[in-house]
Amino acid sequence: MKKALPTSNLMMFIIGILAIVLMSKLVAAQDVTDEIRQEQTKARQQQRLDDLRRQEQIRQLQRDQRAHEQQQRLDQLQRQAAPSDGQQKADGAQLQRQIDQQQAEQQLKRLQNESQLDRIQREQDQLRQQQRSDQFQRDQQIDHLRDQLRRNQVQQDLDRLRQQQLNR
Repeated sequence: MKKALPTSNLMMFIIGILAIVLMSKLVAAQDVTDEIRQEQTKARQQQRLDDLRRQEQIRQLQRDQRAHEQQQRLDQLQRQAAPSDGQQKADGAQLQRQIDQQQAEQQLKRLQNESQLDRIQREQDQLRQQQRSDQFQRDQQIDHLRDQLRRNQVQQDLDRLRQQQLNR
């Protein structure tokens, strides 16, 4: 009976040591898992920011292309306009100013968007980064709709000018 008690204590001691070693391994494994999750989250957020940046670039290229097309139509209308038609020339000049202003606003917006995306990317707090990214995307959609409204107005003005020329 006396020998069973020390053996039992020794077994309990060994089990305790094994439990401590096992727990430390589990904690280390959990730390590694947490790091991997954080890296995956960062990678997903970076991918989302990259996607946002690409979408913004595509939208900007589309806006530039439409502005260029409007400019070409306006140039064509101005070439077709008779020198004696003062009102059409004034309308054409006004359209030219609108197109120039839109192009300047687009360039400024492009720079502001790049700056904002850079700030979002540098955000350390992942939740805050996500919120800012979502807000940026909503702002982009609003800006896109405003650009469409302005383009439609310029297009209507161009169509009106073209109709006036045809009616001459």
